[in-house]
Amino acid sequence: MPPPDVEALVAGVREGRRAAVSRAITLVESSRADHREAARELMTELAGSTPPTSVRVGISGVPGVGKSTLIETLGGQLTGAGHRVGVLAVDPSSVRTGGSVLGDKTRMGTLAGDPAAYIRPSPTAGTLGGVARATAQAMVVLEAAGYDVVLVETVGVGQSEVTVAGMVDTFLFLTLARTGDQLQGIKKGILEIADVIAVNKADPSTGSGQAPDRAQEAASAAKELAGALRLVHGRGAAWVPPVLTCSGLHGTGVEEVWQRVLAHRASMGEQGVAAKRADQQLDFTWALVRDELDQRLVRSPGVRAVRDDVRRALLAGETTAPLAADRLIAAYDADRGPRPEDP
Repeated sequence: MPPPDVEALVAGVREGRRAAVSRAITLVESSRADHREAARELMTELAGSTPPTSVRVGISGVPGVGKSTLIETLGGQLTGAGHRVGVLAVDPSSVRTGGSVLGDKTRMGTLAGDPAAYIRPSPTAGTLGGVARATAQAMVVLEAAGYDVVLVETVGVGQSEVTVAGMVDTFLFLTLARTGDQLQGIKKGILEIADVIAVNKADPSTGSGQAPDRAQEAASAAKELAGALRLVHGRGAAWVPPVLTCSGLHGTGVEEVWQRVLAHRASMGEQGVAAKRADQQLDFTWALVRDELDQRLVRSPGVRAVRDDVRRALLAGETTAPLAADRLIAAYDADRGPRPEDP
């Protein structure tokens, strides 16, 4: 495969050409050494193209909470209001499986066909560091292409929520009523990183009297969550996350959720948003360092030479994890030759 023409790619992205945007995101997702070098050049060229007025929103929640439905409804409302919307659907489960079913584009069929929207199902290659590297750079590509709203969806498995929250301006957490004990079902850590919480599937009553009133159940769950948030954040907090109800399927309450997202961003002010993004860049730098070191460890000939033997010894109980780690690191250091501090 010939090396990518970065100059042509930059021009295509800035012109908003969808094919160029897709190729650019594929490039920043790649783990090939030559692609990573080209991606660094691409990011350097696009660095000044991202408007500070863009809105970055992370959206999370357990599988089945209705994230894709809500994003499709919200995205349609935003494009109808003149915005250009980019959606990055992150699949942290592929850290373990190595692949992704890429079902989000199918679930958001209407939005996928909207010329003012761009949806990118994004399998993550190998590590949560891969999530940070690929997704953060894909956001820059979308913004350089003129997408002024970027929505980052994650399936909500543990550390990935924290990772995504560390890349966006506002983190929206979706939950459901009727999931047993509402507070037991949500970790305290989520309440600490969420900026806006919405109880989804507050669908209007059919009036038949046979089905439970989901809107009423959602309102009760929202009230309970709001009380918990006051305890978590305490009095005097600059921003206490609001808890709303909505129905992504029917569109009710979705506009109010978006207004609260904008209110959270406005509460930080322009300088606050700039400071938050600067801090995120610092965190992202270290994420890149850890990801690169992880890749170098995997590619190390010395590590590859002892990896199978270390695995066998561990499984047979002939060594311990600390000793195995020391052996792998020693094999990696041996590849690099003597360090300056070595005698």
